[in-house]
Amino acid sequence: MNKIKFTAASVALAMLGGTAWFYKRAEAKQPPSYHTAAITRASLKSTVTATGTLNAVRTVHVGTQVSGQVAQVYADFNDKVKKGQLLARIDPTLQQQGVQDAQAQLEKAQATLTQAQDDYARNKQLLDAKVITAQEFSTVQSNFAVQQAAVKSAQIALDRAKQNLSYTYIYAPIDGVIVERDVDVGQTVAASLSAPQLFLIANDLSEMQILASVDESDIGQIKEGQQVAFSVQSYPNQQFTGTVKQVRLQSTTTDNVVNYTVVIGVANTTGKLLPGMTATVQFVTATADSVLTVPSTALRVKPTAEMLASAGTTAPDSTAKTDSARKAVSGARSGAWQGGAHKSTGQRPSIATIWTVDDKGTVQSMRVRVGLTDGQKTQIIGRDLKEGMQVITSVGDAGSSTTTAVSKSSSPFTPSGPGGRRMGM
Repeated sequence: MNKIKFTAASVALAMLGGTAWFYKRAEAKQPPSYHTAAITRASLKSTVTATGTLNAVRTVHVGTQVSGQVAQVYADFNDKVKKGQLLARIDPTLQQQGVQDAQAQLEKAQATLTQAQDDYARNKQLLDAKVITAQEFSTVQSNFAVQQAAVKSAQIALDRAKQNLSYTYIYAPIDGVIVERDVDVGQTVAASLSAPQLFLIANDLSEMQILASVDESDIGQIKEGQQVAFSVQSYPNQQFTGTVKQVRLQSTTTDNVVNYTVVIGVANTTGKLLPGMTATVQFVTATADSVLTVPSTALRVKPTAEMLASAGTTAPDSTAKTDSARKAVSGARSGAWQGGAHKSTGQRPSIATIWTVDDKGTVQSMRVRVGLTDGQKTQIIGRDLKEGMQVITSVGDAGSSTTTAVSKSSSPFTPSGPGGRRMGM
């Protein structure tokens, strides 16, 4: 019985000691955990994004110069038309009556002129025979000149009436495609103040343009001849290309934001692009080919005390370096380092700090110059940089499910994924 009691006490004591040891281990300081990524060589592009609307390069608004009711419509949406083709007809009744009235006025003026001419000839003979005075003949001569002018005026009125009659026929002014038709048979159009639009004709949809609105903070990076990539909602998985044709000087202000219109030429040989489509445009402002890059998050890492101790750096200095890194990323978005295979704005690179981890788990800080960035990756320049080096992209707690602790049982430079899973390089 004493042996059983001794054994039970020993087991209880062992369990108590094990529990105390477990909690002591749990409370012990865990090593820091890192997410890491390799320095890779890649090509980067810096872009400015804007939105715009697709339009035909040349469009013509077809209207009418006379008022009346639409009697006939000979063209519809999407019809291809030739220059001079009849599109519509306005009821010509009023214009025909105008022609008849003008014709009658002309005939009346001509009859009056004939009478004035006879009077002139008769009075000229009397003047020559000295039967009438020169003053009396002057009155007859003046009346004859007035009637001559009246005939000319009546002829002009007749020509005008005939021209108005011809305006009841609406012809296509150019070759193209009917994009809009704004009238139907029976509709009345009034041209008293301005010519109402009947049709909108696009000249050639194989060549189109985008009118993109660019913020004043980015317009300085847009130049004629610049390459453009854009997409439309109808084809979300397809990229289209274009070229900047013009940067218009006229500005518009919306909600206190100044914008400028950029004209982009687009080839539409396939006919997929349609007038009025909204295009999301990316202007390529700078490029860098085959340069060393890191994830942009690596430039914003806030070092832990262990990282600072491993790198032989104090906390104040670390804070300064972290602030410098943040400023570097911000500065890199607007410019790139000019050198090597770069095509950029020529802005000098910023200075930042990255944290590297070797295969032994040793953390070191490294000062680098920051070049071009596309938002996800950033170019870095440094004398000791090598492709494949592991850099810390984020720091987390050892117990976090989204971080991986650097320890003997796990490689410190292998990137980890969600839930602590190792990600393949």
